Amino acid sequence: MSTSRHPIALRLERSVGEGTKLLATVMALPLVDGIFPALILAGAVGSVLGILEVGLLVFGGSATLAVVLADMEGTRREQVVTILLVGIPLMALAALEAAIAPTIAEMLNMPVFERFAALVILAIAAKTASATVGEYLPSPGVIVGLGLIASFDPSGLAFGDPFVADPMLVARGVAAAGVGVGFALSVALLGPWLRGNVDIDRFRFGSAVALGVLPLSILGIIQTNVPIALAVLAITSLLALDPSDNDDPAPVETATGAVPDGGEADAAEDPEPVDVDEAYEDNDDDDSRGTPGVTDGDRAPWL
Repeated sequence: MSTSRHPIALRLERSVGEGTKLLATVMALPLVDGIFPALILAGAVGSVLGILEVGLLVFGGSATLAVVLADMEGTRREQVVTILLVGIPLMALAALEAAIAPTIAEMLNMPVFERFAALVILAIAAKTASATVGEYLPSPGVIVGLGLIASFDPSGLAFGDPFVADPMLVARGVAAAGVGVGFALSVALLGPWLRGNVDIDRFRFGSAVALGVLPLSILGIIQTNVPIALAVLAITSLLALDPSDNDDPAPVETATGAVPDGGEADAAEDPEPVDVDEAYEDNDDDDSRGTPGVTDGDRAPWL
């Protein structure tokens, strides 16, 4: 995620390292901090569109895109093998959490828990869009924990009942994780083209907006068969395309100035030395430093 200026992304990269460890951490976070089980319990993967939304926005998204493009080394074949080594255990863990979800649901007041599930998705979307806002929000694990406490219903406890998993729910959970793995694989295969044509920070902000739309279907505000989140993500992908021709070397005349006909090689003299202190003073007085949209370190304005 080194090409992304998001402070949370950079902090995570410094904590766990780069490459495979970082990819495994990013893709497994929804399973570890309770986001994926919360979505399972809220019925977010109850349809094909829901599976695609959870897979692309929760397991995939801008973090996975940035890791694959910026931090994974090796050929495309080596990257594909690495993603599969991370993705297969990820799908197995997703199946396990989907299997125990119905048992947990029996002990919860689901209408109350669904509100907390929507709240945790909104918090993640806000953290993804702005690190400044994210500093004032609780972590997803804290929100999920509060949701479990607030929605706990002791009347649903039945210790004598055998554990029975819902095969269809397990299959949908695995499919959602599989969509995220497929997204990572497609990024690895298209990596050489994406690196020069996609603005990662722009895609990150747009995917945060798409993720913020997802709770609307969880809360029943919009119908689950209306793919608004996927539509926002598709528009984001188009807007994130930023082809540039900066890789082409500049012409000699542009780089060094045209040499007059009949001029000698020594015509291009070294420039006069520049006083560094004087140059900095000139920059401080430059009115262009207040140009909208330009921030320190070339960071996007929403950071």
